Amino acid sequence: MNDKRIAVVSGGIGGLGTEICKSLAQAGRRVIALDLGSRSERIAAFQDEVAGLDVRFEAANVADYDDCAETVERIRRDAGAIDILVNAAGITRDTSLRKMDKRQWDDVMGVNLDGVFNLCRHAVDGMTERGFGRIVNISSVNGQTGQFGQTNYSAAKAGMHGFTMALAREVARKGVTVNSVSPGYCETAMVMAVPEEIRAKIVDSVPVGRLGKPSEIARTVEFLTADDAGFITGANIPVNGGLFMSF
Repeated sequence: MNDKRIAVVSGGIGGLGTEICKSLAQAGRRVIALDLGSRSERIAAFQDEVAGLDVRFEAANVADYDDCAETVERIRRDAGAIDILVNAAGITRDTSLRKMDKRQWDDVMGVNLDGVFNLCRHAVDGMTERGFGRIVNISSVNGQTGQFGQTNYSAAKAGMHGFTMALAREVARKGVTVNSVSPGYCETAMVMAVPEEIRAKIVDSVPVGRLGKPSEIARTVEFLTADDAGFITGANIPVNGGLFMSF
């Protein structure tokens, strides 16, 4: 019988998601990466990156409530009950509010915020019944500061914080913790695609003087999902190189 903790990572084949999957597997978890099944080239690259680790891919659309219900049940049946849930799925549809159409708003909310509800709603009951669970929601520094052209993205990421705190209160006495992590600008494909001169200005604005590494975000997630991290809940952990500081 496999007694490893079962960890599910949505957006698991993305830049941050892949590092989170690798980190959790290296910490002894059995990891299932969720993402859209249509991204065949990226799925193949992901499978190469996690070769030799206890990580597998599962197709799922986090914006679809019923699909999330079916996915959680399928995982429970095939792999075991979900102990750890990391909501890392996210997209951008950047434009100023004056130019934003309803589809751009709905798409971002559907993945970035509805996706958190959809997976948590179907996974949390099993966690509370078993008396153990770790939920980590991957937000963003822009959910704390706002960003030009990202009213949709910033609203969704800020909404994660409220969701995190409310759910943390609901399940705190059941052995389930709920926290969020707010990365700053990291060395992901999306950030590295930004023109070099703009990227240089971003780096210049970060007190530590560099972009973050996906592994640094993953390390924070690994810490929050550890068995002995049960006294940390309802917290938001900023991992942004000092770009935004608060208490």
